[in-house]
Amino acid sequence: MPPIIHVVAGILYNESGEFLLSSRPAGKPYAGYWEFAGGKVEAGESEFAALQREFAEELGIDIQSATPWLAKFHQYEHAQVHLRFFRVQAHEWRGELQAREQQQWAWQRAGDLNVSPMLPANTALLNALAIPTQFSGSLKTGLVGHNTLGEYRVVPHHLAEITHQNVWLHYDEWRNLTRQPEKNSVWIIVDNVAQFQAALDADVFIWRVADDEMAHAVERILQDGAAQPIVVCAPATLCERWGKKWLAVGAQAVLCDDACALV
Repeated sequence: MPPIIHVVAGILYNESGEFLLSSRPAGKPYAGYWEFAGGKVEAGESEFAALQREFAEELGIDIQSATPWLAKFHQYEHAQVHLRFFRVQAHEWRGELQAREQQQWAWQRAGDLNVSPMLPANTALLNALAIPTQFSGSLKTGLVGHNTLGEYRVVPHHLAEITHQNVWLHYDEWRNLTRQPEKNSVWIIVDNVAQFQAALDADVFIWRVADDEMAHAVERILQDGAAQPIVVCAPATLCERWGKKWLAVGAQAVLCDDACALV
């Protein structure tokens, strides 16, 4: 069986909200394919230290801080790769980009790529990058956010019209479907760890949190690295205590809605 390789990758943003892709240099597997910069975690090295080292070696820049995001597992012919992705905002890095491995690099917008081919392990991640990190609205009527292409809207499945391409269902509703909705993304509302673990085909999770015990459980899941984005929905009192903690360990967004547990 191919070995498991632990890899970190950074989603580096500029001031315009675009993210960086770079091409794999000659001599490496999948040479010429585009990917998020990063590389293997060495023995005794933390994930963040590996991220800093790889960006310095490959692109000549200094990563000062980063937020963990998703974790993916991909099977290649030569290896099994465990990928841990970090978001690096424009104010969290310093320096001028350099092609130190004679690679190409390009700034891109989610949903509007102009480079190819992409490394296979990153296909699902590109869809997740279009999801905003802030939303307004309610689970009763719909959520609205914005990305670099404009407005991004998610609505309850039972209220969706043909023009709505992102919908959500509660776990129980999703479990009883005979077929998946034909939409760009299907979000699933979960209320506990068992539901989350049983619905890993979801494109995005909305996790409703009603107490501190569940708040801590969500924090642990995020720390371990979820494969799909998690939007945490909680009453205002819980958001005050836990909101910053969830975001620091990789929550996609935090929605403060006192009606979350009553939907």
